[in-house]
Amino acid sequence: MPTEPPPIERLRQRHRQAAERWRNRLAHVDALPQLTLLGLASGILAGSVIIGFRLLVEGSLGHQLPGHGENFEGLPALFRFLLPLAGALGLLALLYAVRAPSRATGVGHVLDRLHNHQGYLSFRNAGVQFIGGALALLSGHSAGREGPAVHLGAASASKLGQWLHLPNNSLRPLVACGVAAAIAASFNTPMAGVIFAMEVVLMEYTIAGFIPVILAAVAGTTLTQLAFGPDIVFMDGQQLTGHLSELPIMAAMGVIIALAAATYIKLHSGCARHTGRWPLWLRIPLAGLVAGLGGLWIPEVMGMGYDTIDGALTGELIGPSLALVLVAKLVITALVLGLGVPGGVIGPSLVMGACLGGAAGYFAAMLPVTVSEPGVYAIVGMSAMMAAVINAPLAAIIAILELTYNPGILFPGMLVVVVASLSTRWLFRCDGLFATLLEQEGKSNRPKLMQQLLSRTGVRSLMHRRFSLASREITQREARELLKLKPEWIVLQDKNLLLEPASLAQHLETLEADPDTAPAADEPEAGEYLDLLAIPGRRVEMIAISPLANLYEAWQALNQSQVDAL
Repeated sequence: MPTEPPPIERLRQRHRQAAERWRNRLAHVDALPQLTLLGLASGILAGSVIIGFRLLVEGSLGHQLPGHGENFEGLPALFRFLLPLAGALGLLALLYAVRAPSRATGVGHVLDRLHNHQGYLSFRNAGVQFIGGALALLSGHSAGREGPAVHLGAASASKLGQWLHLPNNSLRPLVACGVAAAIAASFNTPMAGVIFAMEVVLMEYTIAGFIPVILAAVAGTTLTQLAFGPDIVFMDGQQLTGHLSELPIMAAMGVIIALAAATYIKLHSGCARHTGRWPLWLRIPLAGLVAGLGGLWIPEVMGMGYDTIDGALTGELIGPSLALVLVAKLVITALVLGLGVPGGVIGPSLVMGACLGGAAGYFAAMLPVTVSEPGVYAIVGMSAMMAAVINAPLAAIIAILELTYNPGILFPGMLVVVVASLSTRWLFRCDGLFATLLEQEGKSNRPKLMQQLLSRTGVRSLMHRRFSLASREITQREARELLKLKPEWIVLQDKNLLLEPASLAQHLETLEADPDTAPAADEPEAGEYLDLLAIPGRRVEMIAISPLANLYEAWQALNQSQVDAL
C-alpha cells in the first residue's frame, strides 16, 4: 500500500500544479488578468531599478559638480578634457572584462532580443549597461540616460519572466511593460512611456498589450514620484501656446529638424559601420578624446544636457549660441555613441531639438509676424527631433502634453512632428536610428504579420495532452487496454513517431475477424504480439519543442525540420 507523502511535499506538489496552471493560462492569447498582474510586478521591478540608476548618477553628479548636477561648465577646462578620457578608460576596462556577446546594450539590443530571440535578455548585458551607462554619464560623455533605462527596464521584466519560467509569448508584453516603466521613471511621463513601448518596442497595439503596459507605467511613475517628487524633468505647467499665423514658420522648422535628424542618423550609423571592426582599445579612448575636446571648447555638450534645455526653454540662451551648441551636440553625440559608448540617444535628441527650436524662435522673432515666445519653439523642436530620430511620432506628441501640462501646444506640435517625421523618412530617405543600426548589423526589428500573430500564443494553449506511451511490440490485450484510455495519439517510445489510435483499432478488428489470426480461447497469449511499426496505419514523425515556446517558434521548427508534429 503506497504511503502518503508528507505535508510539506503535498504543499510543494500543489504549488507546482498551481504554477503549471498559471503558465498554461498565460500561453493563451487572452490571458489578460494574469498579464495585468505580471505587468504590475514588472513595473515595480523596472521602476525600482531605474530609480537606483538615477540615484547613482544624479546623486554622484550632485556631489561632483559645482552648483547643480548638470553644471559641467563650472569645472576647470583641464577637468572637462580629462574627465571623459578617464571615463573612457573605465569603460574600456569594463568591456574587456566581459565577453563580446555581453557588450551589446541599448534600445537596439532590446529590439533585437525581443523580435529575434523571443524577449530573452541577459543579466550580464544589463550589468554592462548599468555600470557602463553610469560611467558614461558621470564622466560627462554626450549621452542620455533613457537608452540605458530602456535596456534596464526591459531586462528587469524579462528576467522576472525567465525566473518564473513563463511561456515565451508572455515575455514580449513583459518586456514592453519594463520599457514603459523605465521611460515613465526617467521623465515622470507615464503615457509617453506607454506609447513608446507600443510604438517603438512592440510595434503593435492590442488590448492585451495596452492594459499591462499602462499599469506598469503607473507603477514606475508612482515609485518615481515617491523618490524624486511629482515635478517633471523640464517644465512645470508653463502656459505656452502657438499662433495660427506662425504655422508656416513651424512647418518650415519641421523640414529643418528633419535635415538635422537625417544628418545625425547618417553620421551615427556611418560611424558605427566604419569603426565597428576597430579594436576596443582604439574606439573607446577615441570616443573619450572626442568628448573631452567637445567639453574643452563647448562645455554645454557634456552630460545629458538638461540644463541646456532649460536655457532654451526660458530664453537664457539666444539663437547664435543655440546654433553652435546644436552643431556640436549633433556631431559629438553621433561620434561618441557611434564609437560604442553605452549611452542613450533620446536625451541628446531632446537637447538638439530644443536648441534648434529655440534658435528658430529667436530668428522668427525678427520676421514681421506675431510669433510665440522661444519656449514654444524649443518644446516643439524637442518633440519633433525625438520623433524624427527614433521614428516615434505618437510618443513624441504625447511627450509634449506631459512635459508642458498644456494642451494648447499640441496643435502646433502635431504639425511640426508630422512634417519632421515625413521629411526624414521620405525627403531625406532615412529610417529611424534603431532600425538603421539593426539593418547594418544584418538584424531585423520589423516583425512580419505572421510573426506578430503567432508570437502572442504559446504552444501550451493548443498542444494535445492525452497521450499513451507504447513499446514497439505489445500484445493484443495490451493494445485493447491502451485504446480504452481513448488517447489522441499513441507515442512509440524511442522512435519519435506518433501512431493514430484509429489505425490500431482498425487493425485489431481485422485480426479478430480473421480466424487464422484470432487467438484461441484456451490459448489467450498465442499470436498476440503486434509490431506497431509494421501494422498498416497513419504515423507522424515528430520532434521535441520546449513547452515555453510560442506558435511562431513552433512554425519555424516545423519548417526547418520538415516533420509533421512537435
